[in-house]
Amino acid sequence: MIKRYAVILIDVLLLFSSIIYNIIKGIYKLCIPDAEKSVLGEVVLITGTGHGIGRELALKYASLGATVVCWDINEQGNNETVEEIKQNGVSRAYGYKCDVSNREEVIETAEKVKKEVGDVTILINNAGIMPSYHFVDHTPELIKRVFDINVLSHHWAFLPNMIQNDYGHIVSISSMAGLFGLPNIVPYCSSKFAVRGLMEALCEELRVQNGGKPSNIKFTTIYPYMVNTGLCKKPLYRFQSMQLISIKEAVDAIIKAQRRNIREVSIPSYWFYINSFMRCMPHSCREHTSNFLKIGVDVED
Repeated sequence: MIKRYAVILIDVLLLFSSIIYNIIKGIYKLCIPDAEKSVLGEVVLITGTGHGIGRELALKYASLGATVVCWDINEQGNNETVEEIKQNGVSRAYGYKCDVSNREEVIETAEKVKKEVGDVTILINNAGIMPSYHFVDHTPELIKRVFDINVLSHHWAFLPNMIQNDYGHIVSISSMAGLFGLPNIVPYCSSKFAVRGLMEALCEELRVQNGGKPSNIKFTTIYPYMVNTGLCKKPLYRFQSMQLISIKEAVDAIIKAQRRNIREVSIPSYWFYINSFMRCMPHSCREHTSNFLKIGVDVED
């Protein structure tokens, strides 16, 4: 019995030592972040590249020396992205029309990519939709489509190959609406909360399967504030400083987080810490803060 308690006491002391060490390490990395790893020669597949964040991500990764694979249901916009990359002097850019809400189509297109381009080493789940209506005005079909595109399309085809190769990086674009709920976009918020849970649980599962050590497959979840892409049609905010952020700002932050292996980051970064602090407060405090800031999305016409 004494031996058993002694083992538990030692384990507790080791746990606290590890926690203190990693807090200090985390503070150090905030002050002196890791260098950005090279993406030269990586095969980066990005969904939703027909416009907005997806297009800018494709252009930026191509300029950094990566082979870029563009997926979008909008074939014309996607082809324009590939053509723009090639006009910039980069030849290794490929475009595929794909409806990411269709599992069979995703798997079929993924096989094509594997044969024609090679193994995908960085996957960026960017495609998403955000219908803005009162919850009772969302049809069951629309709610299902929100989840099919925003959540269920993630990782179907590429994770098994990354596990087999013991190498890869998955980036998923959640949203600040995946950290706190907002009216008029209830299905969207729910889907983005699901993205956070999916990424966290998947990362933890691979860590446990790897004997409790971090896996060589990295995960990054991004929580952007409203970005000026046209997705958010009727944004609401009280202060001018809270206007929509630019696509360039969002893309720079996403790529920086991926290249530094950061697990979670909001854009701007301070929102993540504000949310963590507010979660420690009584719910009424969060409600008063929400009333004060008046951030949200109005219903579509």
